Amino acid sequence: MANFTEETISVAGSNLQVFKGGSGDPLLVLHGAGGNSGPRRYAQALAEKFTVYLPSHPGYGKSDRPEWVESMQDLACFYTWFQEQEGLENVRAVGFSMGGWLAAEMLSMTGHAFSKVMLVGAAGIKPQDGEIADIFIISPAQVRELVYHDPAQVPEWDELFGSDPTPEQANQAEGDREMAIRLTWKPYMYNPRLPAKLARVSVPTHIVWGEQDALVPVECADLYQQALAGSEVTVISNCGHSPQIEKPDEFAQTALAFF
Repeated sequence: MANFTEETISVAGSNLQVFKGGSGDPLLVLHGAGGNSGPRRYAQALAEKFTVYLPSHPGYGKSDRPEWVESMQDLACFYTWFQEQEGLENVRAVGFSMGGWLAAEMLSMTGHAFSKVMLVGAAGIKPQDGEIADIFIISPAQVRELVYHDPAQVPEWDELFGSDPTPEQANQAEGDREMAIRLTWKPYMYNPRLPAKLARVSVPTHIVWGEQDALVPVECADLYQQALAGSEVTVISNCGHSPQIEKPDEFAQTALAFF
């Protein structure tokens, strides 16, 4: 297993928490609205081939919350700043859910942010038939029920959810939730201008979705593919919104084959 370290990096006058591990070319991992769960099994697998950077977004975890980061476009600006500062431009990247939306915004802004991108269950584009589930009007336990299709097949279930959160963990989760609301509210979890802006993108992109995704409808995989010329789509069967957690081995195999 790769030895991950936790670092604090100053970016734009704010401290950013970053987990880093593995060896090889850089691979930037952008977490979703639920927060940074750290170097889980999928990240360990990716770290066998790459140096994995797994930051906690501003306002998440131990990262500072800059007052000027109030939208996904602001967050994308912050991360391009981070890339320039740390020499991480033109790298491979994977974004999960809200992190997939973040990666897509970065793609739409600059052609040299990434060399290859994987979008996994990405928010950011409004579905035409279904809707993105509103995670802010239900409890965290209800959100969890929507995220995973079959908890019995999640290898790290007990480690992630087997005990009640400590007061510190509960406070952090509430802070993460507040930041997610700040970034993604009105319009909720999408940018109506994003599909048009993605027409400029020529970076190789692979779109991955769980077939039973109950948070972001699988139809959004097709909408992303329509917006991103030449992109590929992989739909993982018997899987919910987080294939990297629910089916980490299958996800890692798909990711390593693409990257």
